[in-house]
Amino acid sequence: MTELQAREPLIFELSKPGRQAGTQFPPPVDGSAQIPAHLRRATPPALPEVSELQTVRHFTRLSQMNFSIDTHFYPLGSCTMKYNPKACNSFAMLPEFLGRHPLGPEPQGFLACMYELQEMLQEITGMQSVSLTPMAGAQGEFAGVAMIRAYHRARNDLGRTEIIVPQAAHGTNPATAAMCGCTVKEIPCDVDGNVDIDALKAAVSPATAAIMLTNPSTLGVFERKITEVARIVHEAGGLLYYDGANLNAILGKVRPGDMGFDVIHMNLHKTFSTPHGGGGPGSGAVGVGARLRPFLPIPIVGKDGARYRWLTERDLPQTIGRLSGFMGNAGVNLRAYVYMRLLGRDGMVRVAEFAALNANYLMKRLQAAGFEAAYPSRRASHEFIITLKRENRMYQVTAMDVAKRLLDYGFHAPTTYFPLLVPECLLIEPTETEAKEDLDRFCDAMIAIRREMEQDPEKLSSAPHTMPVRRLDDVRAAKQLDLAWKPAA
Repeated sequence: MTELQAREPLIFELSKPGRQAGTQFPPPVDGSAQIPAHLRRATPPALPEVSELQTVRHFTRLSQMNFSIDTHFYPLGSCTMKYNPKACNSFAMLPEFLGRHPLGPEPQGFLACMYELQEMLQEITGMQSVSLTPMAGAQGEFAGVAMIRAYHRARNDLGRTEIIVPQAAHGTNPATAAMCGCTVKEIPCDVDGNVDIDALKAAVSPATAAIMLTNPSTLGVFERKITEVARIVHEAGGLLYYDGANLNAILGKVRPGDMGFDVIHMNLHKTFSTPHGGGGPGSGAVGVGARLRPFLPIPIVGKDGARYRWLTERDLPQTIGRLSGFMGNAGVNLRAYVYMRLLGRDGMVRVAEFAALNANYLMKRLQAAGFEAAYPSRRASHEFIITLKRENRMYQVTAMDVAKRLLDYGFHAPTTYFPLLVPECLLIEPTETEAKEDLDRFCDAMIAIRREMEQDPEKLSSAPHTMPVRRLDDVRAAKQLDLAWKPAA
């Protein structure tokens, strides 16, 4: 562990009057005559005056302070922060792809790739049709529930406005249901992490539009009673929606379509290793069974003979419409396509096997060290939960304290306090791309932190100690956020 680093100065603090990066100046152009007088600046902009070398060093040092999947183990549960192969970026950035214009002629090479991507996603999920248009997982969720609403309305079944959401669902699920004009009916999970079947039977009614869930669930376990869940909801006239956040856990092993799901959104930026984080980019492709196909968002890539084309409202008059200006996040979809071609059918199976192997290895090592698994009788799928409720009671240490202390050991923290039904929760997902040596280093850090709990718990409650910024007052930072530099008076 290193000593506390000195604070990186603001770039304005490096500024000296008259210092310049002269070689970077554009040729002087006087365009003031083209700008109305009331819009012209009265004073020069308050920009730092620094050299090119100072600028490069400053922003390079800032980038090195970030935790990223390229630099650190990043075990965020349900977020699948796995490595993005550079080959996928290289192929997606070929000039022939980058040089396209969405308003130009239909590019046959690009459309062929997207058509094949649709076909591969159909095969992987067991769905009958796929649209690549949604720009993110949340927008894919929106598209899924919007299609469910459109389906019921097309049948004049207007009373179906309730969405059933299990207690362990992702927070976006009830938000999406509300955005689509539905009401949310929450049901609990049983002691083993499965959907409570009795509660589900009591919840379904003529108002049931659908149930939103994922399998494996956010609790890190595979839903054992999924066929019974499907039967209960379908017999009540509702549909099944699959949140695709955990799809990498089941690739090549089981398909949501075979489980009985009617619609799925897929986080291509999770399962298929395209860039993730920072608000984007993303892709939330949706797949549907036969009854929802007429409502898919457009455009979709179709094929007439040997020629590919966009399917539009003329082909799908009942479509829920467009979700983006053109055809979705083309660059992200291309990266997913290349990744899937690199994996092949056998590689898909290995993804699921190593995701499960890594998660179960971590869980067993942490249990052996004294940590408590939230569902000790269950095998982990691709992620698992440990609860620090016992440590909190004995040492007054919280899950957030452990998360902050992990930063000092060079690891990004797992997901904390989610799902909410597990007290002092750490949701850990190692993903399939981590080597055993890195998993062991993480376990060693957790074991060392456990010793610190017993011997010096204050070291955890005041962590981190080696980061450029120490522990923040989260509430104050949220309510009094100040990101603007102002010159001294």
